[in-house]
Amino acid sequence: MEGHNSTFDEVTKRGMKRVSPNPNYYQDIISLLLAIDDINKNPDLLPNITVGYQVYDSCMEPSLAIRNILQILSGPGEMVPNYSCGDYGKVIGFIADRSLVTTLPLAQFLSSYGFSQISYGATDPVLNDRTLYPYHFSTGLNDDVQHIAIAELVERLGWTWVVILAPGDDHGERESKNLRNEINKHGACVDFIGTLTEDTNTNIRTLERIQTSTAEIVVLCGRLFPTESLISLVETMIKDKTLVIPQTWLHIYSYLLFNGSLLFYNENNWCYERNESIPYELTVKEDILFKDLFLFSYRCVTHDKEKDDLFQQVYGTVFYNCSSLKIPFWSHNPNYQVYRAATGLAHAEHLMLSSSGKSYNKDIHKYIHRKQLHRYLRNVRFTEPCGTEINFNELNKSPVKYRIVTWPIYFNSKIKQIPVGEYLWSDSGSSLKIDIQNIFWKKNTNNQILKSQCSPKCPPGYRKVTRERAPPCCYDCARCSEGEISNLTDMENCLKCPIYEWPNIKKTMCIEKETEFLSYKDDSLTLVFTVLSVVSILFVTVKIGIFISFRDTPLVKANNRNLSFILLFSIKLSFLSVFLFLGCPSDITCILRQTSFGISFSIAISSVLAKTIMVCIAFKATKPDSLWRNWLKVQLAHCIVVVCSFIQFLISSIWLTISPPFMEHNILSEPGKIIIQCNEGSVIAFYIVLSYMGLLASVSFIVAFLARTLPDSFNEAKYITFSMLLFCSVWITMIPAYLSTKGKYMVAVEIFAIISSSCGLLFCIFLPKCYIIIFKPNRNRKQYLLGNNK
Repeated sequence: MEGHNSTFDEVTKRGMKRVSPNPNYYQDIISLLLAIDDINKNPDLLPNITVGYQVYDSCMEPSLAIRNILQILSGPGEMVPNYSCGDYGKVIGFIADRSLVTTLPLAQFLSSYGFSQISYGATDPVLNDRTLYPYHFSTGLNDDVQHIAIAELVERLGWTWVVILAPGDDHGERESKNLRNEINKHGACVDFIGTLTEDTNTNIRTLERIQTSTAEIVVLCGRLFPTESLISLVETMIKDKTLVIPQTWLHIYSYLLFNGSLLFYNENNWCYERNESIPYELTVKEDILFKDLFLFSYRCVTHDKEKDDLFQQVYGTVFYNCSSLKIPFWSHNPNYQVYRAATGLAHAEHLMLSSSGKSYNKDIHKYIHRKQLHRYLRNVRFTEPCGTEINFNELNKSPVKYRIVTWPIYFNSKIKQIPVGEYLWSDSGSSLKIDIQNIFWKKNTNNQILKSQCSPKCPPGYRKVTRERAPPCCYDCARCSEGEISNLTDMENCLKCPIYEWPNIKKTMCIEKETEFLSYKDDSLTLVFTVLSVVSILFVTVKIGIFISFRDTPLVKANNRNLSFILLFSIKLSFLSVFLFLGCPSDITCILRQTSFGISFSIAISSVLAKTIMVCIAFKATKPDSLWRNWLKVQLAHCIVVVCSFIQFLISSIWLTISPPFMEHNILSEPGKIIIQCNEGSVIAFYIVLSYMGLLASVSFIVAFLARTLPDSFNEAKYITFSMLLFCSVWITMIPAYLSTKGKYMVAVEIFAIISSSCGLLFCIFLPKCYIIIFKPNRNRKQYLLGNNK
């Protein structure tokens, strides 16, 4: 004999107690009856034994559930609280209950008597503790799997901000916390956990908070046994929210609550057709509960006028005659867990009897050791009628299949159940299939997935910035810093680009950095400097040609034509050195650019200095018996040029030997650019070269300034003075400008200084002479130079 404790809906309204049979709960009884019928018809299972049953209603009251157990154990008649009498040997185990509220105290009570108990609904993990509850087993679905399924659905649909609504009991608190943890693992956040209690005011405050929440999704969890007033309150206050409803809430018949929601229910291997009527042998005409079931579910009269009138008065609704209607009973998923529990209990009994070696007879119950049955339940393995292999000790690890459906209510009040996906779970993994196009949303989303987010997603190019004292899903979006990108939405941190790459404008990808140098292709500065250098070289060439053509004229001779040619060629070399600064630098050009410019300019300034000194000596030597005449006989001018130029050559040689310049890629000076430049190697050597040229220019300026009072015809000191003044001014202003600029503009400053100072020498010293030679030939005569203008 099997004891069965079942739960029916209990509703309280206005102080009047009303019992409302629920079709799902009644199907628990039908599932038990079908299991008992199949067991007794199976000749290979418990031969010569007929399995019976007793069914009691616990009404979700722990005390009543315990009383029912004692009544079963005491037998017919008065209940014996201490279980001291009665023929209890025929009871092999109990199938109880759907609710944790009654299952937990039953497990504690039955364990003390050694009776095995199989729960078909309560799945709290605390019952899995074999130390505390060695006699308890469960065929119910694993709540953890359902939590994982819901969390994966939330993640798949891109929801990151949800509300959890659960009953206010201990089980609801544990389940809601476990569900929140699972949702958090999948990257979403829970705004808050609302609880439904027996206090209406508390429930109203909870539902008002859900109304004002920015979360569009409300996830239900736990196992609620609500009153009609509570369901009506929930329907009214959160009708605009989309609900995710688990298997444990499907016993609530509320189409308005289910409208536009997503429902999970277990896809079991029930072998009976869902649309078939209940077998006649299981539903006799005297089944009053069955009649009441149709009365409540389908508003069918019972032909008991007194009862019909009472119920119509209490419930305020009209009942109809359903005798001519064929009403399918399997309109919802039957409770296969009850069928599996009864079958498992029978197989355990069969295994125990087989192992005991006793023969089957009418007194077989004497040999049943109830305290041993749980050991056999752990080892029960059997194949169900639909072919599913069952290992009772590993039911929590059995594969689970959930169907996901939506129930839209159309304008014509037609209700249609639409499958939108399925979820499969097993030890080897899980899979979620969802057909987004078939989901019916309460709000108009333009065929897009309903959004439920605390903060909008940060697009590529931005990163998340967590708000202070806010959940991780509530954040602000900040633009990626310089040199960083984000190529995905909602990135926690931006990615730094490699050293030779830089973000694009949107900061969504790294691209090659722009290279910067004075390019011949697309740089206007290069074009300007090229034109200026070429024109200046042409001017120098023309002047060299003029001086060569008129090399025997008094003016050219009087200005020391050899030094003039050296000066012109050195100036030309200075202009040519500009091209070493243009284009993409290389190690060779880096080595040549500063040294060639420094040496050529030193030769030029040395020539100017030699010319000035020779002019001074020439006028000093005009006096009789002057010692300066001896200096005129020595090649003093050439010696000055050679010595001064050699010193610069020696400085440059030491520089190139110790620390020569080289080409480098500067990636730090300007963000987003690679400056291809020349590293001077030794900055000290570079400034020594400039300082030495400054020293020569200063000496030349001083000597020229002192020689400015000599006769005008032979004196070019004033032109030299002006050219050296221009040279010093250019280079003195160039140094701070050179230090304050970067990249190609630093090179441009140096090129400008070279061209300017070279042009100063060229035009200040040679332009007046060329003007006289070409346009004033009468002044290019010896008599004019000697002061005889007649």
